[in-house]
Amino acid sequence: MKVAVLGVSLKPERYSHQALVMLLEKGHEVYPINPALTAVEGVKVYRTLAEVPVALDVVTFYLGVARQTQIVDDLLAAKPRHVIFNPGTENPALAARLNEVGITTEEACTLVLLRTGNFDHAC
Repeated sequence: MKVAVLGVSLKPERYSHQALVMLLEKGHEVYPINPALTAVEGVKVYRTLAEVPVALDVVTFYLGVARQTQIVDDLLAAKPRHVIFNPGTENPALAARLNEVGITTEEACTLVLLRTGNFDHAC
């Protein structure tokens, strides 16, 4: 699966970093997004969703609601099949907007989904 990690961090203790590592370990094609970084764990980091060169299956959010408004247009243009709002990133208004255009959403922890074998089933 092609997965964008929105708000990836260089810090190993951050959940976004752990998600990147676990997604790679599980064999997913990962596209980290953070305008302040160039690489994490040897993987190229993209400044925006618009720069990702492939069609995405999943976008997993590690950005708070206040910072999400900046990426809505790119997210709608990317048209991923599924968006995961991790704890602390829940945004019912954005989820409703995504659902209206056929993008499924869920409030869940990507790490838990991966650890329990439910990531591929949920997405």
